[in-house]
Amino acid sequence: MKQTHKAAAAVILAGVFWGIISIPVKAQARIGLDAIQISAIRMAVAAICFFLLIALTKPRLLKIRLRDCWIFLCTGFISVGMCNMLYSYTMLQSGAAISVVLMYTSPIFIMLMSALFFRERITGRKALALVLSIAGCVLVTGLIGSGNPISFPVLLTGLGSGLAYALYTIFGRIALKKYDAVTVTVYTFIFGAIGLLPLADLGGAVSLMQADPSLIAWCVGGSIFCAVVPYFLYTWGLQRMESGKAAILACVEPLVGSVIGMTLWNESHEIGKLIGILLILAAITLLSLQQKTEKEEIR
Repeated sequence: MKQTHKAAAAVILAGVFWGIISIPVKAQARIGLDAIQISAIRMAVAAICFFLLIALTKPRLLKIRLRDCWIFLCTGFISVGMCNMLYSYTMLQSGAAISVVLMYTSPIFIMLMSALFFRERITGRKALALVLSIAGCVLVTGLIGSGNPISFPVLLTGLGSGLAYALYTIFGRIALKKYDAVTVTVYTFIFGAIGLLPLADLGGAVSLMQADPSLIAWCVGGSIFCAVVPYFLYTWGLQRMESGKAAILACVEPLVGSVIGMTLWNESHEIGKLIGILLILAAITLLSLQQKTEKEEIR
């Protein structure tokens, strides 16, 4: 298999692993964990795994300056940590299909914030992507053509997960000017765990684990297969292919999440919601193609 094919397979597989996250999340929720506990434990387990792997392979990458801790607080707690918590909450309240699609509105937030903070030009293609995304959100949430719309608070948490995810790009730009991508990832998860753990009822989580030891397997397995493994697969693939192509291939995540939600969890698959999902995926693809074109023009 050619190197480019291996890279593409790695990125697609990463998207698949990210897309199946509803399986461990719903299993943990059935046993009794809430969204904050689920997210805090996932971040903590992933942080420990990342830290040990880097400490054993490239310990020099663990060095950071104390005055830069605020950066990792932003990438970790404000971005990835809040994204995980809001995403898990939305999933438990509305289902896997809707939550993953709403989180994937993040490129729209990135486009708007880049125009605001970095004065990037909003092209016609970007404007079209924005319109498609808004229309998709309206259809996905059931506000039009559905007798079972999601509540406004859940819509806000879903879009909030997309905004938090998008903020990682903004804060990540600052972090990557000073540190290696591996360093940024390790401390993002560490600070994300530090921010979420005090908010979670850890005593209650431990009690549930003692009553049902299978919860430990769901927590550890979910963290490894839906956070640690896909990150390394995506990073490995991204280093060997264009970022625009990688972003498009990673769109398998919302597709997998939506399929699992509609089949495994018997979630609504009304035609309006299906069209909404396709519109948001089209918007993501348009923005990814835009990024690729801009990079080619720079070259």
